[in-house]
Amino acid sequence: MTIIKSAQIIDGTGKPPFRADVLLKDDKISAIGSFPNKKADTVINGLGYYLVPGFIDVNTDSDHYLSLFTNPSQKDFLLQGVTTIIGGHCGSSLAPLLYGTLESIRKWTDINQINVDWHTIAELFKTLGQVKLGVNFGTLAGHSTIRRALIGEDLRDLTESELKIFQRILNQALEEGALGFSTGLGYAHSRLVPYNEIKALLPIVAKRGGVYTTHLRDETNGLLSSINETIKIARETGVKTLISHLRPLVGYEKEFENGLKLLEKSATDLNLHFDTYPFDTSIVPIYTLLPLWAQNGGLEIMAANLSDPSIKNRIIPELPNLKENDLVVAQAIGNDYLVGKTLGEFAANRNLDLKSGLLELMTVANLKALIFYKNVNLELVIKSLTSEKALLASNAASLEESDKYIKHERGYNTFPRYLEINKTIPLETAIKKITLIPAEKFNLRGRGVIKEGNFADLALISDNKIQQVLVSGQIAVSEGKSRNIAAGRILRGRG
Repeated sequence: MTIIKSAQIIDGTGKPPFRADVLLKDDKISAIGSFPNKKADTVINGLGYYLVPGFIDVNTDSDHYLSLFTNPSQKDFLLQGVTTIIGGHCGSSLAPLLYGTLESIRKWTDINQINVDWHTIAELFKTLGQVKLGVNFGTLAGHSTIRRALIGEDLRDLTESELKIFQRILNQALEEGALGFSTGLGYAHSRLVPYNEIKALLPIVAKRGGVYTTHLRDETNGLLSSINETIKIARETGVKTLISHLRPLVGYEKEFENGLKLLEKSATDLNLHFDTYPFDTSIVPIYTLLPLWAQNGGLEIMAANLSDPSIKNRIIPELPNLKENDLVVAQAIGNDYLVGKTLGEFAANRNLDLKSGLLELMTVANLKALIFYKNVNLELVIKSLTSEKALLASNAASLEESDKYIKHERGYNTFPRYLEINKTIPLETAIKKITLIPAEKFNLRGRGVIKEGNFADLALISDNKIQQVLVSGQIAVSEGKSRNIAAGRILRGRG
């Protein structure tokens, strides 16, 4: 038995803080009140701290980077108070796999790092249960993962029979515990997917109370129409919806502000949110900087096209206008020496201007590179977090230290930074946005609120710094340091 003494409790509901003791038994909250004479195996002094529910990160990439397997402690999340993460976003998930291959995540990582011994969601969960994670993990089923398994790299509409197979696979995934369904409509393999295909799949998700998350089809000039498309499909299918990493991209701030107004005006009656992060940097596959017409086919086809002089001459003028330090190579599979280089450094080493240097960098990396790209208006994104439609997400992975990649601050400081920069809403409202609201949206029963009978996923914070974290009643972080406790659970949808 554990007792947390004399903490200021922010319970997640938005109510003002109140002082109390919290008694934990096994993995649950047993009682909340005043227990001056209660004896316990472990006593945690909460005096001077806020006790809050463990934070829920609604959009993470630890599955995309396979760090659930290579770094199962996920301590970067724990150290910022996050006890639950959700993966399977942007159309790419670790299951269901028809043929046991992970093509849909290879834009993020080397998929040969691990041996895949599962196909279904149920089999994935069994494997992850053996891995023993430091945080709770739930996943969506990815549209691109299923679609590419069905038809390969073809960019075409599904046939009627293929769509029926897709519906059966999705239904089974939700039945086995997927929390919902995601699309990556901004990526090459899904950009041309018709509206009616997504609409035919979402009633299955809505029926089971799952969440639909989407990487918008266009985040620049077509942002408003992409948001309208999402509002329309949410309204027509009744599915709970989350727009992934909605950010004010530099040069498209007006489109973003209009899109935000549209969400707050036209989606008031819908269970529709967006997630975002308080940083000015995107983490993207380098091929996404190619003009759209050149993002055609798989990576191999796109990379081969870069060696064609006529295609290169068409691409260069259409590449974005970047400054020397706007782009940093975060990861380059097979070309680790590129990691950490800015575009300016790379171009200067080869006596190239920045646009020619960018194309040469793409060619040398064979398009298998992730980049840190400073393309977000930080002032606007911080302002957007005050919206009732906004949820917080790192959109990042917890990674072990390595010289093969650079870790971005999004992966280890998103939640403390959010609390630090929050100046306009009460702390209890800010906490609700990262606890109760996502727990309710994703049907995470027994989490997101400090109350008797709920799971003891908790954090003690002071001056926006995380001091203690408990996962299922076990102390995972003590005095700001990880204890390598693997108390995470696999979170299943209602099925």
